Amino acid sequence: MRPLRVHFLPELVAPEDLGTSSLLFDSRQRAIPGGCVVIDVLRATTTIVAAVAAGARRVVPFLSIEAALEAHRVAARKACVLAGERGGRPIDGFDLGNSPAEYTPATVGGRTVLLTTTNGTKALLHARSAGQVIIGAFVNFSAVCAAAADLTHVDLLCAGTDGQITREDVLFAGAVVARLTESPGWQPNDAATVARDAWLHVAGGQNGDALRTRLVAAMRSSRGGLNLIEIGMASDIELAAEIDRYAIMPRYFADRGEITL
Repeated sequence: MRPLRVHFLPELVAPEDLGTSSLLFDSRQRAIPGGCVVIDVLRATTTIVAAVAAGARRVVPFLSIEAALEAHRVAARKACVLAGERGGRPIDGFDLGNSPAEYTPATVGGRTVLLTTTNGTKALLHARSAGQVIIGAFVNFSAVCAAAADLTHVDLLCAGTDGQITREDVLFAGAVVARLTESPGWQPNDAATVARDAWLHVAGGQNGDALRTRLVAAMRSSRGGLNLIEIGMASDIELAAEIDRYAIMPRYFADRGEITL
């Protein structure tokens, strides 16, 4: 049985425990390690997928504003975009905030995005010891599930908001668990079962536009959704609910400190 674990917050799991397992070998005897899917639906992982889809050369995550500024100072500035948020709002002096709508070929195409966010980049760096680190959001849901299906051990790490569990991240984790467990051989932990049940309740057996409508409603009532509504960025909820808008799966490569395809 392959372990399938959900962690509702980074604080609930040690970094060294993420994505660890004995190796599985494919038909060509290549080792397939475990991995970790990092989730911050509203909005960091959604935005990272949008940035890569828009042609960003790479995305480099930072814990602090100061670290991102220093990287920008020493880099070739024309080739870099300084991006991020604190409390959901754009950071003074930065080129972009954390709305996926801002990440277009015109703003990030061919450039490196230096990104720092309140919760998402913290979760990403927490997972850097995992065998593989996958960027997960509803906008690339099927690509994430396809990649996770080949791993020996899958951890789904929810970023949360300011140390609190957020519904939108749990729902995405649950959707992945539901998809993967359609096939035998997985061993979900209790949190994975809770997340799957939450997703199935919200999904209600729907698909297409009906499913998206239900997902938007659920996210609008979540902690992350309410925060975005409060600061006038409710339209980002609609963007984050576009299931499978992109057929790509960015990964975080810890040895290089960057996210690319």
